[in-house]
Amino acid sequence: MTVRRLIIGWWMLLLLAPALARATDVQATLDRSSVQLGETVTLNLRVENASGGMAMPDLSALDQDFSILGTSQNSSLSVVNGAATSSLTFGVALRPKHVGALQIPSLHIAGGQTQPLQLQVIAPDPNAATATNRDVFMEAQVEPQRGYVGQQLSYVTRLYYATSISNGALSAPQLDGVEVSQVGNDLNYDAERGGRTYHVLERRYALIPQHAGRVEIPAVDFQGEAIDPNDPNSFFGSSTPVSASAPAISIDVRATPADWGKSAWLPARQLSLTMDGWPGAQDQVRVGQPLNLTMTLQATGLAYESLPALSLPPLDGAKAYPDKPVVGTRQDGPWLAGRRQQTFAVVPERAGTLTIPATTLKWWNVLTDRMDVAQIPAHQVTVLPAVGSAAVQTSVPAPTSSGAAIVPAAAAPSTPWRWIALGSIGLWLCSMLAWWWRRRRRALPRTVPKDGSTTSRQGQLAFVAAARSGNAAAQAHSLLNWARTERPAIQHLGELAAALDDAEQRAAIARLQQRHYAAAPTADDGAKLADAFKRGFVWRTVDGGHDPSALPPLYPFKLHE
Repeated sequence: MTVRRLIIGWWMLLLLAPALARATDVQATLDRSSVQLGETVTLNLRVENASGGMAMPDLSALDQDFSILGTSQNSSLSVVNGAATSSLTFGVALRPKHVGALQIPSLHIAGGQTQPLQLQVIAPDPNAATATNRDVFMEAQVEPQRGYVGQQLSYVTRLYYATSISNGALSAPQLDGVEVSQVGNDLNYDAERGGRTYHVLERRYALIPQHAGRVEIPAVDFQGEAIDPNDPNSFFGSSTPVSASAPAISIDVRATPADWGKSAWLPARQLSLTMDGWPGAQDQVRVGQPLNLTMTLQATGLAYESLPALSLPPLDGAKAYPDKPVVGTRQDGPWLAGRRQQTFAVVPERAGTLTIPATTLKWWNVLTDRMDVAQIPAHQVTVLPAVGSAAVQTSVPAPTSSGAAIVPAAAAPSTPWRWIALGSIGLWLCSMLAWWWRRRRRALPRTVPKDGSTTSRQGQLAFVAAARSGNAAAQAHSLLNWARTERPAIQHLGELAAALDDAEQRAAIARLQQRHYAAAPTADDGAKLADAFKRGFVWRTVDGGHDPSALPPLYPFKLHE
């Protein structure tokens, strides 16, 4: 019964820990950054990890510059790699009251505060008044009208209709040598043209030219059927065919600057490169224990596929092990916003000062039309000796002949919930092994070995069972538990390897670390791991042949197979 409660408790912790650890995050966005006076714009207030029953926030700060036409609420739940995330979005339909650069002030919601936004409101285009004598017409625009190869251009079409549309189809632009993709969902709002109110359907596209030269964007057409509400036969499906076309537009595409070099060509509206995870003043970094650094590259106007892979410069006195990258592209108004994030486990190999060199990335700022450089400054970290390394110098052994590098198994993983899951599985295996051992002991005669090594023998048997299971996390956990019955001061597998005098055992630990931490496949299996330790631990000794441990050895003894 105790084992069952332990298993259930760990699985409940695994399921609840991510939800408990995530903090509520709030964000405000506008569906458009520029509108004409008389048009509506939607303010979206998004709350991440929101709880149910949340009320609409106070919107009175908007009354000075906007008329609030209506509100809506939408919630969503997604599960990615076993982690559940929820979000709640409040939609607020706004109509600007006057022309100018209007401010959306910071709003308080769900205990957080949004960033202020700016909306550019321009006067209605007097040339558009000629089209208002029609019930249906279209507009199109591209921003900017001149760009570079690989730069995202925003192409927008708008369908205006002052009648009821029953059926209709809006064609998409077809361009040779240009990647075309729709950005977000269609927007629906109202606008005034020449004193007449129209419903508007707005559709956005990302255009990414692949070749330099002049590109012609052909006219985009709409074909549909309109229903006349004053027609007595309209109830029975009587309708009139209607059509409209957006005008063709030309754009100039420039080539990459001739002196750019071999670096990745990154034409973006905005780009940032950051590094998180530096230790604080109270944090201690020791030899053999990993320092987890997270590098993030974000760019507005580029999809993540256009961003280069992230890496650290060569390190003197440490090894860096990258985790699986996190990538994605989101919508920032009409623009694509790509993101790459890479976490590195930096494992110091010696005490002293570890220098992480600066990381630089050059990119082309399309707003200023010049080259910019994003940089992570160099950083120095003080590395202390490994715990208990006074008698034995602790270091990370060199890579094995097969190229597999050694990483401490006690490393704090960079993707926490995946490793929590693996740790929970390891604990479940250990719990089952403990249950099996108690059942076996009840069935066997109650005898105590004459050498008094009952605890060590139990640790050895648990290790043998874990080795045969093929689970690297359980193998590392049981091997450390066994070693600590003889050397209680050992903290992780790096220290264990440094304290052993047998090359075969050190190599076996290296392969185990590689499988457990870096998730790299090796030719090693559980039988070879168990075989390396079948004679017990071969401990290193200091001058005079005395064992550096304060405890007398209980081993070696032969392993029963």
